[in-house]
Amino acid sequence: MVILQVVLLALLPHMTCQAHIIKCHVRDPHSPMHKYHTSGNLIIGGIASQSFIVSNALGFTKEPPQALVEELVVVTKNYQHVLALAFAVKEINENPQLLPNVTLAFQIYDSYFIAKGTYHATMLLTSTSERFVPNYKCDFKNNLIAVIGGLDPLTSLHAATMLDIYKIPQMVPQEALQYKGILFLLLHFRWTWIGLLTMDLENGERFVQMVVPMFSSSGICFAFIERVPKITLISEAKDLLQQCAKIHDKVMGSTANILVAYGESYSMVFVRWFPYLSEQEYMAINPKGLVWIMTAQMELTSLVYQRTWDTQIIHGALSFAIPSNKPPGFHQFLEHINPSTTKGDYFIRDFWQQAFACVFPSTVAGEVDGDVCTGEEKLAVLPEPFFEMSMTGHSYSIYNAVYAVAHAVHSMFSSRGRHQRMVDQSVLSPQNQQFWQLHHILRGISFNNSAGDKISFNVKGEIDSGYDVINWIVSSNQSFHKVKVGRMDPQHPSEQMFTINEDALTWHSWFNQTRPLSVCSESCRPGSSKKVKEGKPFCCYDCIPCPEGKFSDQKDVNDCYICLDQTYPNKKRDFCILKDVSFLSYEEPLGISLAFFALSFSVVTALVLGAFLKHHDTPIVIANNRGLTYTLLISLLLCFLCALLFIDRPKKVTCLLRQTVFAIIFSVAVSCVLAKTMTVVLAFMATKPGSKIRKWLGKRLSSSIVLCCSLIQAGICATWLTTSPPFPDTDMHSVTEEILLECNEGSVTMLYIALGYLGFLAIISFTVAFFARRLPDSFNEAKFITFSMLVFCSVWLSFVPTYLSTKGKYMVAVEIFSMLASSGGLLGCIFSPKCYIILLRPELNNREQLMRKNERTK
Repeated sequence: MVILQVVLLALLPHMTCQAHIIKCHVRDPHSPMHKYHTSGNLIIGGIASQSFIVSNALGFTKEPPQALVEELVVVTKNYQHVLALAFAVKEINENPQLLPNVTLAFQIYDSYFIAKGTYHATMLLTSTSERFVPNYKCDFKNNLIAVIGGLDPLTSLHAATMLDIYKIPQMVPQEALQYKGILFLLLHFRWTWIGLLTMDLENGERFVQMVVPMFSSSGICFAFIERVPKITLISEAKDLLQQCAKIHDKVMGSTANILVAYGESYSMVFVRWFPYLSEQEYMAINPKGLVWIMTAQMELTSLVYQRTWDTQIIHGALSFAIPSNKPPGFHQFLEHINPSTTKGDYFIRDFWQQAFACVFPSTVAGEVDGDVCTGEEKLAVLPEPFFEMSMTGHSYSIYNAVYAVAHAVHSMFSSRGRHQRMVDQSVLSPQNQQFWQLHHILRGISFNNSAGDKISFNVKGEIDSGYDVINWIVSSNQSFHKVKVGRMDPQHPSEQMFTINEDALTWHSWFNQTRPLSVCSESCRPGSSKKVKEGKPFCCYDCIPCPEGKFSDQKDVNDCYICLDQTYPNKKRDFCILKDVSFLSYEEPLGISLAFFALSFSVVTALVLGAFLKHHDTPIVIANNRGLTYTLLISLLLCFLCALLFIDRPKKVTCLLRQTVFAIIFSVAVSCVLAKTMTVVLAFMATKPGSKIRKWLGKRLSSSIVLCCSLIQAGICATWLTTSPPFPDTDMHSVTEEILLECNEGSVTMLYIALGYLGFLAIISFTVAFFARRLPDSFNEAKFITFSMLVFCSVWLSFVPTYLSTKGKYMVAVEIFSMLASSGGLLGCIFSPKCYIILLRPELNNREQLMRKNERTK
């Protein structure tokens, strides 16, 4: 009889079946490994991880209850993997449509969770079946054709080291989807400050190397990364517990409330010690709650001495799990399992004793200490940390893997032709069958299992089933159950790949049923930004207010933003407000006031001009050069009216005219003042005997002065308008809260030249008038001109710094005020004394009075 084999290495999450050719099957009765075997002509074999060595409890601050000293400990929960394999084989053998005329059987070795055990078992698979002779092929009856991957990554890895020698394909599980799921979970709850706990093993280090850069690039920081050392000798137990106590205190003392744990299938056995490990007594008495996030291979398991231990530590934990279903008949299959009815099961007695905390009388010599196993105990009464009656995800993967191998073998045999199928043994001989082709066939296998699930494989040889997100809930009576709260499905688009139902979640009681918060720093509110603390991870930061002109409308921004040109930040700097359009208008008090004063001064000037025209034949009007006086009054009138060009919304015409018209008219006014001063000086110089200056006196001189000085300013303005004329403009940035409508002066240099020329004329007038101030009062305007020029210069000297320090409409208001003040100064200082005589003291306005006064002055 030809025997075909499939090896079980206790499935990893999403590990598929793999086809292999191995020389011989081993069934060594002297092997120290536990075996489960039934005879047949198609054999499924494997390396299971069922048992390991534990040490006694040493060095605890708080000693766990019922800590036992044992050498061999069975992880009872893993026994379901064996039963799932047996159940799948039983169903296949009872199915006449699948592998007809072939009886399926299996054989399993225990690796004890150590590399030595895995290597030993793998070498047994590759050697003679009668005795342990590695790499020796004894017959053609037993032919290994497939391997199902191990529950723990290292089990498959160690097996692959041996199987690769024979060029046997060995597939490893792809866990990237699970890591991505953990990242989605953290980002969904905005947990950016987490701890990482792994076993100090090769795959644990590989996990760290993969997730740290992945998580960091998504804004997640690590408060700590701790590696739990693995015990190799019982003598090292005390040192191990001391190291674990330090890890416990670091975890509990951290501000991170989220702990991502990556471990082997048996890791929960060590996690159960966690509450009892501490170097600080207060941490053991008042432990804080944590949200554990665990990978798929971790299950809540207990050893016999942990039966009554507190499980509140993992209450509210979240884990990723292989999706599972309920194959019909599996629950009934488990109900009939007991040591007396199960034949050839070398695991069941060790499992039974440790699961039910009893001893079979035949296994001990002398008096039995403790309960005696009857063999009639029911698996259904066991707590879930010891055994589950519903099929777990790992067992479900084993169940599906066995079926996948059976369908692949069936497909391979069917392709040989109906007339050859199972007729000639040579068909099944290794020489004629290329069993390495089974590996390729497996990739294309697709079938519906008995639970109604479709099983198929992707191009990587992985089952396309994704992961479930499980919430672990521990009740007050220490009963344990799992609630499915989410899903990680690779067949959906990236944005829909991860889903979770927050309403179905139960958190650890320490969080009072509120969503746990795990951040290094409190969120920065809108209106502020983050500033990373020096020497700390980037998740640890201070919050600083947004600077002037910037805002942030979201939490935890790295930098504040600048508002659009039309908007500005509010006082809290958490959103932008639409800017007001600002210009000096007639509709606001400032504009109305300035317009009122401009018109009032214009009316006053017009009245003065009217009074002078009415009394143009009087001596005081004639004595002060009537032509210059009229020109000066008209220019002052226009200066007052010119101020109106600066009020209201800037337009192209007003922008072109207002500075140039103002400069030219003011130049005429100041030129008139200069001409009047020069006329007074020359008039008194001409009274000296023999003076030749008399011929310069007259209207020609004064007109020439006014015309020449005004033309120079007109030339400056013409050049300005030709080269770089003013134009309407919008200033978005000078004033934070306003959009300034203004006239861009085009060339600031030309503006300063025009104003500078006015200043130059004013200084000359002031200088001449100052030296002529002591001439006789009757004919002398020099004193009044001196004072008026003093006022004029003072106004415009104070204008420069004030103008440069203001913005927008207030800048325009300053310029209008300077125009009105300087023009009003000229009007008041020069003409108020004359108006006083003309209107109030007309008796003084005659030639005799002026001559008499002149003589008294001499």
